[in-house]
Amino acid sequence: MSRRVAVSDGANKKTSRVRVAVRLRPFMGNPDERAEGPCVKGLDSQNLEIINWRNATETVKYHFDAFHGEQTTQQEVFLSSVKSILPHILNGQNACVFAYGPTGAGKTHTMMGSSDQPGVIPRSVREVCKLVKAKDDSEGWGYSIGMSYLEIYNEKVLDLLSPSSMDLPIREDKDKNIFIPGLTHTTISCFSDFDKQFVPASFHRTTASTKLNQHSSRSHAVLLIKVVRTQRAVPHRQQTGKLYLIDLAGSEDNRRTGNQGIRLKESGAINLSLFTLNKVVDSLNSGTAVRVPYRDSKLTRLLQDSLGGSAHSVMITNIAPEYKYYFDTFSALNFASKSKLIVNKPFTCETVAVPVLTVKRAKEDCEAGGSGTEPPKKKQKNKRKTEQDDSSPSSSFHSTSEPSVIERLLALEKLMMNCQDKDNLGMLKDVAQSRKEIQELKEKQKEYESKAMLFSRLGGEGSSAKHEPIFKNNTAPLQRKHSTATKVKQQAVVQPLQVSQLQPLQQLTVVKKQSVCVKKKEKKIFDLVEPPDGKENFTETGWEFQLDASVLEHSRQKILHVLNTGTLKELKGLQQIGDKKAKLILGCREIHGHFIKLEDVMKVEGMTAKRFSTFMKANILSAMGT
Repeated sequence: MSRRVAVSDGANKKTSRVRVAVRLRPFMGNPDERAEGPCVKGLDSQNLEIINWRNATETVKYHFDAFHGEQTTQQEVFLSSVKSILPHILNGQNACVFAYGPTGAGKTHTMMGSSDQPGVIPRSVREVCKLVKAKDDSEGWGYSIGMSYLEIYNEKVLDLLSPSSMDLPIREDKDKNIFIPGLTHTTISCFSDFDKQFVPASFHRTTASTKLNQHSSRSHAVLLIKVVRTQRAVPHRQQTGKLYLIDLAGSEDNRRTGNQGIRLKESGAINLSLFTLNKVVDSLNSGTAVRVPYRDSKLTRLLQDSLGGSAHSVMITNIAPEYKYYFDTFSALNFASKSKLIVNKPFTCETVAVPVLTVKRAKEDCEAGGSGTEPPKKKQKNKRKTEQDDSSPSSSFHSTSEPSVIERLLALEKLMMNCQDKDNLGMLKDVAQSRKEIQELKEKQKEYESKAMLFSRLGGEGSSAKHEPIFKNNTAPLQRKHSTATKVKQQAVVQPLQVSQLQPLQQLTVVKKQSVCVKKKEKKIFDLVEPPDGKENFTETGWEFQLDASVLEHSRQKILHVLNTGTLKELKGLQQIGDKKAKLILGCREIHGHFIKLEDVMKVEGMTAKRFSTFMKANILSAMGT
């Protein structure tokens, strides 16, 4: 058995703002473009400016957590923007790094890199393995590392470690954690194990050539590194930290990329998911209680923990210096400026193994109570055992068969064993209060048993005239709310459950005798009511002939009047008539005029002969009872 708790970073709820870094790639165009100069330039390690497209003599300045210029190396990007959040996943918290920007701005190079210039992904995995290896075994914790790799292509989640798999769903567990059932999870012990799995899987990612990029990513790639930290000693606490490393596909202008056919469909899915990502950021920054549209795309659903959730997040915005990328760069900087305002609330997800205290005696009592019969020898043996248990201090706990009280006592004792901060004296008071409640339940049970004995004796004297009216179904007016069948049912429910244990055969006979009216359908109640003249001339189908003719006609006219003149609310007040049926009656009345007779109601759509019969019975009884 286990319980799941959330532990904040400190005494107060700690928040973590999304860190935003901007990386400007070098010129990659022809010499003429280089001669024009860049449309954006850095001012220092945190500030940059871009030419204002409305007025070329002005610039728009931006401030971010970090700015990486053209000469910045892969290692500098990793050390200044990514490395600081990695230790959090060894403490059961989540972290996320994702690259954002237009197509051709260098996102894949930043995240993947090359063999001689590895990017954020290989450097982060190497650092996590290094941190786990550096942990001292004397701390009493064991660590395990696992990886999963997927892509979101055309709004489908595909497993890159298992290319033959189909579209996978994205789910949320009871603790609001996002997970993907069926996704391959591989355990790794070092970086070489990761490299053997990751490199072949990367070739399965969907790429294609466009006019702006020879190897354009046509999907969002997500690498998940999971670190599980387990305490070796009791109570075997387990903390799970997740690291998301995401290479987003770039937004595309199809007029410049020349996309057609399947490329056009891919760019549409990419742009739609990025547009939804923009809406999520706007909703989080609005500060109002509006719905955040995480579920509108698979990408934002997967980023739910990372944006406004429970993760330490870093966004690396990649931009290009060429003027042909000006509007893409301008839009990316505006999105990055909004994203840095998002505040996350990281917490530690911890699972604690709780020892289960089995209570066999309580289980035996429940089984004996449910059977109603017990062999004489076993009964005597259990009786002697109960007398011995009553002498022990815990007899009040074991003798009860109340499940809710047992669960409360178990929960209190588990907390006493595992909680170190709570005052033990207060917990002992809670236990004493619970045992007092158990004793009160025992006394109430004895009281119910004595009453049950009295009821059983009364049932045995069924022939006496004194107690016969308690169970006999006498003749009563035909009223819906106070029918004799309802009274009989209530009388049967009042009898305690313990009666079946004390007098099983006798009680069974009484209940069966009184349940005849309850088991039959409503229309058969008339068969059990004796007529005023004492003649048994009733039939199941001719129930209307059992009533007084004038009373019956008055009831029918009353119903017909409501059908012809009643409003929508009054029609819904009729039995068996809901909102939809009442509107149909109003429509039929407007088209065909007033109903001449009640049978004309069958013109209404869905009013069959059987339903009309039920409708008439219910409303005539209701009209007579009012």
